[in-house]
Amino acid sequence: MMTKVLLVDDDTHLLEAAQRSLRKFQLQVAAGGTQALELIKGSGPFAVVVSDMRMPGMDGVQFLGAVRELAPATVRIMLTGNADQQTAIDAVNRGHIFRFLTKPCPTELLAMSLNAGIEQYGLVTAEKELLAGTLSGSVQMLTDLLAMVHPAAFSRASRVKQLAGRIATALNVEDAWQVEVAAMLSHVGCLTVPEDTLAKFLRGQSLTSAEASMIDAHPKVGRDLVSRIPRLESVAEIIGYQEKRFNGEGPPKDSKGGEDIPKGARILKVALDFDRLLARREKSAEAYAEMERRADEYDPAVLGTLRAALKDEIKYQARTVGIEELATHMVMAQDIVSKGGFPMMSEGQEVTPYLLERLRNLEAKSVIQGPFKVQVPVNFGGLG
Repeated sequence: MMTKVLLVDDDTHLLEAAQRSLRKFQLQVAAGGTQALELIKGSGPFAVVVSDMRMPGMDGVQFLGAVRELAPATVRIMLTGNADQQTAIDAVNRGHIFRFLTKPCPTELLAMSLNAGIEQYGLVTAEKELLAGTLSGSVQMLTDLLAMVHPAAFSRASRVKQLAGRIATALNVEDAWQVEVAAMLSHVGCLTVPEDTLAKFLRGQSLTSAEASMIDAHPKVGRDLVSRIPRLESVAEIIGYQEKRFNGEGPPKDSKGGEDIPKGARILKVALDFDRLLARREKSAEAYAEMERRADEYDPAVLGTLRAALKDEIKYQARTVGIEELATHMVMAQDIVSKGGFPMMSEGQEVTPYLLERLRNLEAKSVIQGPFKVQVPVNFGGLG
């Protein structure tokens, strides 16, 4: 499929001539900036946008600046009959243009510029896809590793991700995906914590001073691990401050407090503490009341949003299923332990594609045996 380009000019004769002479390109035209922006919204993405400078209503600099906001990956080229220095400076600074062409522009030169722009677009989008794939793969690897080593910690992270995501969405947090990724990786630092210590912590039991120090250290360990992944620096900061209280107490021991703490970390703190209280078998209303009594530990806006988020909790239905019926998005309603007594999955843990395959392999080798008690979302599998 050919890559689309867009030519914008208020000279209709020029547009008609371009359509005739540039037939090898998948060319669309617009007679002004407003019309062109509508095309980008409705028919994009465009690899390259070429714009005239002098147009009524919206000049080329204003238009290309808007294109940059709307479609950052699109390559932008300026075509103008007024090649003064200030026009070029404005075009570069505000529109971040790729080429600056002057009228009259020979068809061969315009075609060469379009080809160069298309090539640049391909490089930019390929790098973006590579980075997205790298990030996704790195996050998946860490979560799968956590699921294998500490199933209970992975289970908790899965629950916290759902709640933190709902709070972030309700608060219209920019880059809310960072909050969800931070929640999913919030316990990756627990890979250094002994199994028995982690189990005591997750059940809300008393810890020795040595055990408490291990638990207090896990956010820093997680931050250090995640910070090595390119483009996840902000996620790493959220993880590092996940236990920091709004009043400034808690790890890490620094001067940050209040709104100086990353917003994602403030959201994660509320979600983590709420889940921790639920793990002690407290009901939602009781857990929320307890957090209100310690209101100075939480961002007031986040704590207030928690109440609204709880109204949208996913409803589940209990079922007992065999291994062949087990599916992703189901939540375990029991611990799964091997015949040798080793924990395979924890109660409350969501079934992921990786874990589903692992359980099927374990049952095939008679390491575990069904049926299994699960919780199924009421809108899953036609259940109503």
